[in-house]
Amino acid sequence: MTVHPSLQPYIDAWAQSTDAISDLVSPLTDGEWHRPSGLPGWSIKDLVSHVIGAECEALGDPRPIHTLPVDLYHVKTDWGRYTEVQVDIRRHHTPPEITSELEYTLIRRRRQLRNEKRAPEAVIRGALGRETTLEALLRDRAFDVWVHEQDIRRALGQPGSLDTAGAYIARDVLIERLPKVVAKDVAAPPETVVVVDVTGPVDFMRTVRIDAQGNGTVDGRVSLAPTVTLTTDWETYYRLACGRTRLYDGVKVDGDLELGQAILRGFAVTP
Repeated sequence: MTVHPSLQPYIDAWAQSTDAISDLVSPLTDGEWHRPSGLPGWSIKDLVSHVIGAECEALGDPRPIHTLPVDLYHVKTDWGRYTEVQVDIRRHHTPPEITSELEYTLIRRRRQLRNEKRAPEAVIRGALGRETTLEALLRDRAFDVWVHEQDIRRALGQPGSLDTAGAYIARDVLIERLPKVVAKDVAAPPETVVVVDVTGPVDFMRTVRIDAQGNGTVDGRVSLAPTVTLTTDWETYYRLACGRTRLYDGVKVDGDLELGQAILRGFAVTP
């Protein structure tokens, strides 16, 4: 028995992005490791520590027992506190130590994934101790490491990988979360129709529809008279949806301008 075929695309995308992360950070000087990553309070080294910690937890390693300092201004939520532990406990580690731990952790994780025999729907422990399925965890890990590969690339001025397998997984994850943005976060009125038109290496058009009960759905059907249309490029789209920027200059809004701006203000769907 081998890895379930529905899991292999997530494993392959994860491997491609983690290989890229390793290649990007291995030659860095000490100063480059401490360069801001673009995420509040995190350097590139902190970001790599986060990747290490997340993969250690996916391996089933026990979480470190660690009390966070009280002066971490960027830690404001339960999720933030949860993820910060794996980062803060490694802040005294040197770049060579982080590089070595990253490589060792990825070797262990690849071995685990090669030997994965569980079904996609197998229930496992996820972040914050919540139950999830194996498929959902692998999808989340592929999404997470692709986004963090992009964070590192942006911090280093080395663009790339905008159309890899991880990018398409990111696209699907972010599209699935669009209805909540429009229907719940923005509370768009019933019968609202929002078209999102994205160009670039990952191009797509999706329509979010709000029904009479205020529930949102998303599909690929064309709407001839949408309430609002948002047009942008793929890099701007994922950066907005992942909370990496709040600059909407790269988005063209047609139709209901007020609603379009409200959607853009609430566009971030990652913690």
